[in-house]
Amino acid sequence: MNVLRDSPPYWELAKKELSSNDKTLADIIEKYDDLELISRGDIFFTLIRSIIGQQISVKAASTVWSKFTKEVGDIKPENILSTDIEKMRECGLSKRKTEYILGISESWSEYKNHDWNNMSDQEVIEELIKLRGVGKWTAEMILIFTLLRPDIFPIGDIGMIRGIEKSYNSGVKMSIEDLYALSENWKPWRTVACCFMWRTVDPEPVEY
Repeated sequence: MNVLRDSPPYWELAKKELSSNDKTLADIIEKYDDLELISRGDIFFTLIRSIIGQQISVKAASTVWSKFTKEVGDIKPENILSTDIEKMRECGLSKRKTEYILGISESWSEYKNHDWNNMSDQEVIEELIKLRGVGKWTAEMILIFTLLRPDIFPIGDIGMIRGIEKSYNSGVKMSIEDLYALSENWKPWRTVACCFMWRTVDPEPVEY
């Protein structure tokens, strides 16, 4: 299957400006200079992959995803709805995640024609969290990995937090207030900084 994959037009500019503003981040960007952010332009695909990735490691999510796609085929509502529930569970999905994925697949016809690109970040979040199983974090993954919004800071993402704590605080826990304060220096490119924070704690680049 040929999939259209787009990169954000701001990526190189953001790396340059972030590097100028933040010496620590500059070193990280130089170390992982080949890191890219790629969008498939498919919100449904990213929603399903995000549900699978909820509350498990990148490596574990990758394993489950591989089994899931082998079972389902192309990630489309009709393919998911025609797949045996027990077969999906055997891929490593919990009962609740299976319910979420089926529910989103059943409801997607009401969402697929939304003009997502002309909605604000907050409007996208408010619309997506109407779906059972989709919280703010999942909506933020859509904003980052599908819509390529440049200034998303997913404060509920454990991987990002660990990356910040490792890079800026010798691995010591930081408060939400301190995390937000640090991120102020990354505006308006917090999405890009976040991608590099993920990279510092996981050898496998994050994808959704």
